[in-house]
Amino acid sequence: MLSDQGKISLQAQVPAQLCGGRLDQAAAELFSAYSRTRLQQWIRDGALLVDGRVGKTREKLLGGECLTLNAQLQAEGEWQAQPVPFEIIFEDDSVIVVNKAAGLVVHPGAGNPDGTLLNGLLHHCEQLATVPRAGIVHRLDKDTTGLMVVAKTLEAHYSLTSQLKERTVKRHYQAIVQGVMTGGGTVDVPIGRHPTSRTRMAVLRPGREAGSRYREAISHYRLLERFAGHCHVEVALETGRTHQIRVHMAHLGYPLVGDGVYGGRLRLSAGGSAALSAALREFPRQALHALRLSFIHPHSGETVEWESSLPEDMQQLLDALQSEAPQQ
Repeated sequence: MLSDQGKISLQAQVPAQLCGGRLDQAAAELFSAYSRTRLQQWIRDGALLVDGRVGKTREKLLGGECLTLNAQLQAEGEWQAQPVPFEIIFEDDSVIVVNKAAGLVVHPGAGNPDGTLLNGLLHHCEQLATVPRAGIVHRLDKDTTGLMVVAKTLEAHYSLTSQLKERTVKRHYQAIVQGVMTGGGTVDVPIGRHPTSRTRMAVLRPGREAGSRYREAISHYRLLERFAGHCHVEVALETGRTHQIRVHMAHLGYPLVGDGVYGGRLRLSAGGSAALSAALREFPRQALHALRLSFIHPHSGETVEWESSLPEDMQQLLDALQSEAPQQ
């Protein structure tokens, strides 16, 4: 039970089958809505008691003990609540589903200390101050649009971060890329911080240069529509690395239209009209939209799904491409 003042009050008896197990392991089993790391901290803080006494994380239990959890949630950061506008397409007691606009930074950082989605979330919902990163469990780049889920409680945060690790959160994007694909496929190449440019990511192969700085990254893509010099594609993320779709598509030779970091030189459609060339030159961002999002709801246990229409700028670019004779 969680009170309006952010206090958690729970009680459970250690069953016989956990006899001989450690206190932190038993707590993780009995209070499974919370991570073991957080439960270990509560044990050290004296917020989780064993038969009314302070316990130790590694102490062995006999079975039958009464575990009592009385924890007061504290603010997880020093960020300020600000009236930053953003679109909410769903909200209940556990989650908020946001349709992020282009140009909105998700989390404060270097060059963007405030005015972010996180600041706006804190203004919208005060209780998010007690959830790590104000409930943000995954991010979209500043100029990527579309769907994100935010956890409103510690229980929901633990559930969603666990689902991301277990890859049960499904995220489907649509993009407009340069070049002409013959079909879809899978990109399974690791991504890490670029060796010389710290603001960029790159495909890194195991070896001395990459060290241990790369992580597995898998993207599945399919062709939706092919034009004279461009394609409309859908990409499903199996993993969620920084800039993953942008890096993977560029690695294949099909960088996103408008991507100033990974896109390289702009490619214009052969024989395209002046209007199409202008639409491609003037597209202001990477043409990437988080179209569909599904996950297991932290409270109901049911699979839930949302879809967001393409934003106006991407739809207009698609219209311009479709107005020209597509390559068959």
